[in-house]
Amino acid sequence: MKYIDFGTHGLKASEIVLGTMRIIAKDKTTVEGIIRTALEYGINTIDTADCYGNGKSESLIGQVLKDNPELRDKMVLQTKCGIIKEDSFTYFDFSKEHILKAVDDSLMRLHTDHVDSLLLHRPDALMEPDQIAEAFQILYDQGKVLDFGVSNMNPEMIELIKSEVSFPLIANQVQLSCAFTPAINAGFNVNMMNDASVMHDGGILEYCRRNKMIIQAWSTMQYGYFEGVFIGSDKYKELNKVLERIAGEQGTTPTAAALAWILRYPGKVQTVIGTTNPKHICESAAASDMVLSHREWYEIYESAGNQLP
Repeated sequence: MKYIDFGTHGLKASEIVLGTMRIIAKDKTTVEGIIRTALEYGINTIDTADCYGNGKSESLIGQVLKDNPELRDKMVLQTKCGIIKEDSFTYFDFSKEHILKAVDDSLMRLHTDHVDSLLLHRPDALMEPDQIAEAFQILYDQGKVLDFGVSNMNPEMIELIKSEVSFPLIANQVQLSCAFTPAINAGFNVNMMNDASVMHDGGILEYCRRNKMIIQAWSTMQYGYFEGVFIGSDKYKELNKVLERIAGEQGTTPTAAALAWILRYPGKVQTVIGTTNPKHICESAAASDMVLSHREWYEIYESAGNQLP
């Protein structure tokens, strides 16, 4: 497993991140097994959010940490706040009051006195950067959050936050897989009159590279917006053919090859995996040891249905 410099406190975080949105259907014993398997394979970065199961994901992790406090120091623990789900209604809130309360609630559920990273989860159109700055300062001064970042934000949104926030924003969590590439497509089609030339995100990958922000790719094995897994899908026969060939040549699995495709992007990159299957955790961890050639990277990109100009 390869590790990257994470944040401002000397932490080393694994390139592969264990996402925990799907653990809400599991019990504490199973979740402990998932976490221990991840750590066994060198995956020390654990990502959660207060909205996952309305706090259940955090609570399950917290139960594991309560019973096994020695595991906390082996983790880079990250949570997210800002999405509120009330009955069937969802909205976003980056107010100072909500951020402070959300973190206190998360720490209580997680049975820890701090998180290593807090991400603002989805952009709030009503956000006030000065309120975010005040909340971050209080949380940092209280030792509750070591570093801060964002999720699903474009460059202008990040710059707006940075206009008041003095802390470096260390990461941006964005959707990216070899079957979901809008953040890459526009770069190949600059000044062309086709759909792929439309830049949907303001050049977020390039912005993160230039500002040394970690790109945390989520939904890394999915196509569309949670439309399904592309591995083994009849919708992506050519992609699977290429992944299987490259994986066979390198003695690994198509899952590892698909994640290695993300990690091949220059800059600081992490891939978030959402599996709860120990076998798939092992396969995912192997991606960190793969290095794709230029040709292999482009073969995977084009086999997913993309065309170069």
